[in-house]
Amino acid sequence: MTVIIKKRESLELLQGNEAIARGALEGGVRFCSGYPGNPSSEIIDTLARAAHSLSIYVEWSVNEKVALEAATAASFAGLRSIICMKQNGVNVASDFLTNLTLSGTKGGIVLVSCDDPNGISSTNEEDARPFATLTDIPLLEPASPQEALEMTRWAFELSEEIQNVVMLRSVSRLSHTRSNVQMKDLPDFNTKACFDISTSFHTFPVVEKHKARDAKLLKASQIFEESPFNRYEGPSRPELLVITSGCASNYVVDAVGILGLKDRVGILKLGTTSPLPVKLLTGYLSTCDRILFAEEIDPFLEKEIKALAGDLAKEIGSKEFMGKASGHIPSCGELSPGHLMEVLGNLFNVSWKKDEYREKISGLIKDAIPPREFGFCPGCPHRGSYYAIKLALTWDNRQGFVSGDIGCYTLGIWPTGFNQVKSVHAMGSGLGLACGYGKLDQFGFDQPVVTVCGDSTFYHSGLPALVNATFNQADVLLLILDNSATAMTGFQPHPGCGKTAMGDVTDVVDMEKLCRSMGAEVMVADPYEMEKTAQIIYGLLQKRGQRVLILRRKCALVQGREGGFPYKIEIDQDLCLGEECGCNRYCTRIFRCSGLVWDNQLGKACIDNIICVGCGICADICPQGAINKIIK
Repeated sequence: MTVIIKKRESLELLQGNEAIARGALEGGVRFCSGYPGNPSSEIIDTLARAAHSLSIYVEWSVNEKVALEAATAASFAGLRSIICMKQNGVNVASDFLTNLTLSGTKGGIVLVSCDDPNGISSTNEEDARPFATLTDIPLLEPASPQEALEMTRWAFELSEEIQNVVMLRSVSRLSHTRSNVQMKDLPDFNTKACFDISTSFHTFPVVEKHKARDAKLLKASQIFEESPFNRYEGPSRPELLVITSGCASNYVVDAVGILGLKDRVGILKLGTTSPLPVKLLTGYLSTCDRILFAEEIDPFLEKEIKALAGDLAKEIGSKEFMGKASGHIPSCGELSPGHLMEVLGNLFNVSWKKDEYREKISGLIKDAIPPREFGFCPGCPHRGSYYAIKLALTWDNRQGFVSGDIGCYTLGIWPTGFNQVKSVHAMGSGLGLACGYGKLDQFGFDQPVVTVCGDSTFYHSGLPALVNATFNQADVLLLILDNSATAMTGFQPHPGCGKTAMGDVTDVVDMEKLCRSMGAEVMVADPYEMEKTAQIIYGLLQKRGQRVLILRRKCALVQGREGGFPYKIEIDQDLCLGEECGCNRYCTRIFRCSGLVWDNQLGKACIDNIICVGCGICADICPQGAINKIIK
């Protein structure tokens, strides 16, 4: 952390997200907000820690729309601000964003979207770049942590020059990679906030404001023509021109170098990807008739530059375009040097052995990586929650199911959650869907539906759906899986935790009182008490109306940090019948906590004492009573 708040110029090893945070500090940011979501979370986490030493304000907002609105207030008062989120969060913020870009801004304001190609930690691999063209704001795409720092720092200047939001787009590999980064001096953080009451920020008259926004975008395009973030390397008249951006540009450079094509292939790396630098592109498009696009995730540049080439047809002539539309580049997922080597090898008839290359890369990994399935952590309360849900729905025997949501508990779609979750979409959508199911009785629908959401998700977007259920008298059973943290993204605080992003003590927003105030029947249970919880769920399934069960137990990792669990778990090998037990290895085959393992030599279940945290809930599932909880 001392690296991020160093006042003077130095060369440091930084993660991509740390570089964005440092760039914001070097740019004189004063107000920082966001909502946690991988791969973006470390930016606000880093800035929150810096707030203890620097005169900046940092918050985890209740959702992305509110984060953008709060940061905009700082901009209107003349301060520089940054808002950070993952690609899904831009959807949430977009309602306000489409209006804000019409009204314009004052202090520099940078919107960071960290996209997630391949859906590494997301329910989709949405490309957030189209929001830049939708709202007519400049878009920057760094390719390295160094560029991430420099672009973020410069984005504040650009924002103030055009008096509008600037969007910076990272991706998972950039956000979470590390490299040496040259840092510059930090400024003095002494800007005073003041709203000039002689000015106003609104969208009226709409058409005039729209024209003004277009003029701002034109100004940005003129600035982009001379941007050092757009770079070309290769021959003056290449046989193939590759136009690329972001992390994909690194893969192109690697592939061209490995295949020995540096004298035949030109690489145009764009860092300012919207609006397009037309003059720059016109020059390079004129040098070559074959163009290959390499980008993640959507064919964003490909479509825009093809359209531009149509306008420039008389000047640059006919071109052969290759990319996602032609099938040369995969239409989805992450790119890699291997992808580009295969494409370039075929285009230039260069022989290379894919298997040998992969073996070389694999050989760099000294030890084999053991297979690992998606699963809850040892001691995770969600395992107990889903076990209780499974029991209750089995007892009920009416083909009930779970409408799921986004968080650690999304793993309920797999065996670790006993395959109970049947749908997962956007945050809060589990309860929104349940509102629909809860009004289908007139159409003959008689299956019970349990909907789950986490505590952070409840505050983020569960509340409107619960209001909707009350307003429309929908029959819903909501289980709030309250593990006292935004656990999936790094244990960031939320309104139910009693602490802010900067560690300040604050009032807890009581979810029980909130739910009761809406007229819902509210109960609280401990998911570690699986049988008792299952009985409560079963009882609630027999009722109608708006019912809320809060399953409260701290995340196992949080509890581990706060002193751990009280038990040591042992298996009585005399009581464990192994394969002879009628349970058919229920503990390791069905319950499948990673702390429970099957010993092939003994033919019995055992405890992995390295992994087991000592929560003790597995003691309740052995029919022979062979699993024992021993107080430490």
